[in-house]
Amino acid sequence: MTALLEVEDLRVAYGKIEAVKGISFSVEAGQVVALIGTNGAGKTTTLRTLSGLIKPTSGKITFDGQSLSSIPAHKVVSLGLAHSPEGRHIFPRLSIEENLQLGAFLRKDKDGIEQDIQKAYDLFPILGERRKQAAGTLSGGEQQMLAMGRALMSRPKLLMLDEPSMGLSPIMMQKIMETIATLKSEGMTILLIEQNAQAALSLADYGYVLEVGTMKLSGTGRDLLVNDDVRKTYLGEE
Repeated sequence: MTALLEVEDLRVAYGKIEAVKGISFSVEAGQVVALIGTNGAGKTTTLRTLSGLIKPTSGKITFDGQSLSSIPAHKVVSLGLAHSPEGRHIFPRLSIEENLQLGAFLRKDKDGIEQDIQKAYDLFPILGERRKQAAGTLSGGEQQMLAMGRALMSRPKLLMLDEPSMGLSPIMMQKIMETIATLKSEGMTILLIEQNAQAALSLADYGYVLEVGTMKLSGTGRDLLVNDDVRKTYLGEE
């Protein structure tokens, strides 16, 4: 079976510094796949490259049977790959609803857009209650909900989430992880970068461990949770 996303020998550099050093991985349709690793491992660079924001030095990226090598970022979205970035990058002066509408900027189906806005409110009721409120006045957790809701507005085949729990309270982090589990149960394909390795691997069908731009380990989420190296380095266990 051909994977929805296939990455082969990907290399990415910032000037003379190589941030991603020939990694390969795949994501099957319907899977949650986690990329874990310490800061500077190349995780965010990888996602930014997949979404067309950074051009790779070399390697192949194939999404839904199509090469992404020379496709600009806005067209990557139209192919069905959505990116909820680290730091959320919502539009603070626009309302919640306006932010969600911007997530559907490539779509023309007005009724479908309205339905998907309602789906976002069903997924995150607090956003529906405050739909006219300026996004910049939301808490960090609420902004993360909005960033995820905005990414879903493009009706993606693959949703990439970069550090969705970063800086959140334990209660809000749990809510975000429960939402990811809900999306998984609905069949959404997700590529997840997450500082909380325990939470990410508990959700993941499969996981990859990046270390200084190279692929260190891979396996099912369950197998990586009990791997001695992962437990010591990423889960804080002895």
